Amino acid sequence: MTADTRVEVRRGKNESSAALIRRFTRRAQGLGLVREMRDRRYWKRTKSKNVGHKRALISKVRREKYNELVKLGKIDPAARKNARGKGGKR
Repeated sequence: MTADTRVEVRRGKNESSAALIRRFTRRAQGLGLVREMRDRRYWKRTKSKNVGHKRALISKVRREKYNELVKLGKIDPAARKNARGKGGKR
C-alpha cells in the first residue's frame, strides 16, 4: 500500500505551470499511484460470513413459503414466469 507515499515537485526557475504539472503526473505514474487509485475506486468491503449466512437463511425461508403457496394453489408458477418479461417490445 502506497497511501502514505508523497509526490513532491518544486518549480524550477524558468519552468511553466504546465511543465510542473506534467512532471508531477509522470512521477505519480512512476510510483504506481495512478493505477492504485483506479484499482481502489470501486473497492467494496467483503461481507462477513454471518451476513452471507443470514441472507441465505432469509432466502431459504422465502423460497419455502413460495413453494408452500404453490402447493396450496394460491400462486400460479406459470404466471410468475410470464410476469418477469412484462413490458415486452415496443
